[in-house]
Amino acid sequence: MRRPKNEEDQLSEEDIEALADEAERGYDLDKAIRVTVGRPSLGSEGVSPRVQVRVDPQLAEALKALALEEHRSVSEIARVALREYVDRAA
Repeated sequence: MRRPKNEEDQLSEEDIEALADEAERGYDLDKAIRVTVGRPSLGSEGVSPRVQVRVDPQLAEALKALALEEHRSVSEIARVALREYVDRAA
C-alpha cells in the first residue's frame, strides 16, 4: 500500500465517510467516463495479436540504432520487414 507523502495526501475520517456514503448510494454508470488502456489496435478488427521473436544481440542493437536514426519504433520496422517478407513469399 502506498504511504502518503505528507498529511495533505491523507484522507480524513470525514472524507472516508463521504466516499463510503457515495459508494453505498451507487454510481450512475451512464455518466462514467470510459478509459481505454493499452495500445490502439493496428487494424479494423479491433485486435492486434502480439508476435514475439528472439534475435541475436548484434541484430537487436542494429535494429535499435536504425529505429533511432529513422525516428521510427523497433515495432514499426519489424512490422514493415515482416509484411514485405510475407508478401514476397506469397
